[in-house]
Amino acid sequence: MDTILVVNAGSSSVKFQVFAVEGDGGLRRQIKGQMEGIGSRPRLRASGPSGDPLVDRAYPIEAVADVPVAMTVAGAWLREELSINPIAVGHRVVHGGPDHARPVLIDHAMVTRLERYVSLAPLHQPHNLAPIRTLLNNFPELPQVACFDTAFHRDHDALADHYAIPHQLHTEGIRRYGFHGLSYEYFAKRLPQVAPEIAGGRVIVAHLGSGTSMCAMKGGKSVESTTGFTALDGLAMGTRPGQLDPGVVLYLVAEKGMSATKVQDFLYRDCGLKGLSGVSNDMRELENSSDPRAAFAIDYFAYRVGLNAGMLAAALQGLDAFVFTAGIGENSDTIRARIAERLAWLGVALDQTENAKNAAKITRADNRIPVYVVPTDEELMIAQHTLTLLLNRQSPTPKRERM
Repeated sequence: MDTILVVNAGSSSVKFQVFAVEGDGGLRRQIKGQMEGIGSRPRLRASGPSGDPLVDRAYPIEAVADVPVAMTVAGAWLREELSINPIAVGHRVVHGGPDHARPVLIDHAMVTRLERYVSLAPLHQPHNLAPIRTLLNNFPELPQVACFDTAFHRDHDALADHYAIPHQLHTEGIRRYGFHGLSYEYFAKRLPQVAPEIAGGRVIVAHLGSGTSMCAMKGGKSVESTTGFTALDGLAMGTRPGQLDPGVVLYLVAEKGMSATKVQDFLYRDCGLKGLSGVSNDMRELENSSDPRAAFAIDYFAYRVGLNAGMLAAALQGLDAFVFTAGIGENSDTIRARIAERLAWLGVALDQTENAKNAAKITRADNRIPVYVVPTDEELMIAQHTLTLLLNRQSPTPKRERM
C-alpha cells in the first residue's frame, strides 16, 4: 500500500501522520503520532485511525537530543515495526517568502533558499527544515514537498500586501505575508460541504490556538489577514504580543539596553497570554485560574478578536458568516461566547445549547450572521498537496525508496 508521511516539526516535538493512498487517489489517515519532549523527556506516542494506541514509549534524554534524532527514531519505528515506507514526505514550512505561492519539491538548494526566512519565523522555520535535511541526507531519492503557511495569502491585492515604507524594501521582501494558510486553505475547500450557502460569500475565519490569526475570505480566497511580515503581528497569542507599536521595540533597545537577539526572544517567548497573565500561555489553564490577571488576559484576547473582526469585515465590505477553528476555536465554548458578544453589532447571536455542544453551526436559525465551528486539518491539506505534486511529477506508481 502506498503511503504519504506528513511531518510538522517544532522545537521540542515532531508531529507526524501517515495517510494511505486510495485507488481513486483519495487519502485515508492511518496513523497520528508525535515524538514529544525532545531534549527533556522524550516520548513517542501514536494512535491508529480509530484512536487506538499503537505506541507509548519513553526514551532517555540523551537518546533523543534534537529534532533530527527524533525524526530518525520515529522513522525507524514506522519502518521496522509497522513496515511503512512512504512514497513521499510532506512538510509544513511556515515561511515561504515572496517567491512561493504553492507547494514545491525540495532539494538542497531549496533548503538553502528557505533558510533565508529563519529570522522571520525563528520559532518554526529552523525546526521545519531540520527533518528535511535529515531525510535529504539519508534518503536522497525520497521525494519531499514543502507546503507553506504563507502561500494561501500570496494573491492578496497590493494594497493589503504593502507596508508604508520605501518601495525598494518591499521589493526585497518586506511585506505582509499572512500565516496559518494551510488551515485556511483546508477550510476554503471544506466550506462547500459544510455550508454551501455561504461558501462563495464573505467569511471571516478565526484560527484560534497557541498561534492565532484571522483571515477575511471572499469566494474561498484570502483577501486580508491579521498577520503580516512575521507571526508576531495581529492578535495576541500564547507567547507572542500581536499588534505592537514599533516604538516599543525601539524603547526596549534604547532604554532597556536589550540586544536584537534578546528583543526577539522576548517578543516570541514572553509576551501574549503568558505575559499578560503571568500565569500561563495555555488558554485552558487561564480559564481554570482564579487569578484576576488570567481573567484580564482572556478579556484582552476576546476584545482584540472583536476589533480585528471589524477590520476584516471592512476589508470584505460586509460579512456573510463567521467561523471558529483550531484548538481554542474548536473546543472552548466560553471563549466563543465571549467573542460572540463582541460581534453582536454585526448581527451575531449564539444558540447557547449548540455552542455548548461544539456543534457545526452555533447560531440561531434566524441569526443574520451565521457562526460555524469547523475543525481544521492542516495535515490532510499537506498530504493532498504532496500527492498532487508527486503525481504531476511522475507516473502514478512512483519509485519507492525505503526510508
